[in-house]
Amino acid sequence: MSNAKEAESDATQGSKWIDLKTLMAVRNLQWRAQKVVDGFQTGLHRSPKHGFSVEFSEYRPYSVGDDPKTIDWKLYARSDRYYRKRFEDETNRRCYLVIDQSKSMQYGSIAYTKYEYARTLIATLALFLLRQRDAVGAVTFDQRVTDWLTARFRTGQFQRILSMLSKPCAGQSTDLTAPLEQIAQLVQHRSLIVIVSDLMVSPDALKAPLAFLRARRHEVVLLRVLDPMELRFHYEKPVLIRDVESGEERFVDPAIVGESYQRNFHNHRSELTEILTPLGIRCVDFQTTDPMELVLSSFLSMREAVGSP
Repeated sequence: MSNAKEAESDATQGSKWIDLKTLMAVRNLQWRAQKVVDGFQTGLHRSPKHGFSVEFSEYRPYSVGDDPKTIDWKLYARSDRYYRKRFEDETNRRCYLVIDQSKSMQYGSIAYTKYEYARTLIATLALFLLRQRDAVGAVTFDQRVTDWLTARFRTGQFQRILSMLSKPCAGQSTDLTAPLEQIAQLVQHRSLIVIVSDLMVSPDALKAPLAFLRARRHEVVLLRVLDPMELRFHYEKPVLIRDVESGEERFVDPAIVGESYQRNFHNHRSELTEILTPLGIRCVDFQTTDPMELVLSSFLSMREAVGSP
């Protein structure tokens, strides 16, 4: 289990991050995604360092079995890494962006909820990947898969994804087991599956469905979205807490339960790590106050680590 700050890459060094409050205050989801991606790519082009900070729309890393004639030797001389030229009709990979629409994602102690942050992230990733000529699909779920868009690279795909994300978040309890099993059955070709969720479930419930996805040779990346209050439990006086999924309410004194909350929270994260590490699945925690460029940079680092399906 990684932390967002630990995953920060050279790709965003020296680039100016967009103020998140200003970004999220704009209701137009397409505008948000375009603003983040345009700014991020500008930062990549200006970066004095190399690595994956190259023209993603023009190059891809060289892999064993690729035609050596396609290697760009001038780029190799500058970066000391092998990249091959990509042809106009080539698609890099298939990627499914999966977003949790359960009730817990509707929580927010700041001006917007975890779900609002998550759907902005999904739109940003979709636009960035489509600009790389990747085939991108999208999946929404709560207790089950609610919407499905097959991964394609074609005109209008981004608008179709935006249309899915515009639907209200009407889920109840969180259940990743059934949706992940559905996804494993529906995705026939080897793909990169990116799951955006708060993972408010028992870690043990994730083991079997994630193992099934890996057995089907899919690469899996988890982007865990959390509200700042969930991380720190910064209440100064007794407060009425309402469970957004069950509706149960109770008065809580932070002076009494604060320490046990933190202990349980960290135990849950440790259990997730124990489940995910043997499966070779990367997971990074993000707060809803983290800049979108940071999440995008971390995603690219993880994507490069897992390699091309």
